[in-house]
Amino acid sequence: MSYNTGNIVKLSVISVTLSPAAVAANTSAEQTFTVNGLQAGDFISVNKPTAQAGLGLVGARVSAANTMAITFGNFTGSSITPTASQVYTCLVARPDSTLTDANLP
Repeated sequence: MSYNTGNIVKLSVISVTLSPAAVAANTSAEQTFTVNGLQAGDFISVNKPTAQAGLGLVGARVSAANTMAITFGNFTGSSITPTASQVYTCLVARPDSTLTDANLP
């Protein structure tokens, strides 16, 4: 197991144009998007520019290098497609080090 720790060496605000797929009724679904420059271990916070009734952005993470994963929640009885080609604002924080179980203080 590893733990991000220490100071933040890079803090960036980026804008990414996304066109997410439909989210089935009464469920949540993670969708991945290519965002060049992201690194495993980065922390990301994502802001969708508009509200859509019944749709929530319930989580975001960097799932792999250059890959952002967003979990959308659909709290209605019908499928919802997030608005296409919207510009999402993302805050990316990069820690200066990672501890593993082998080198815990």
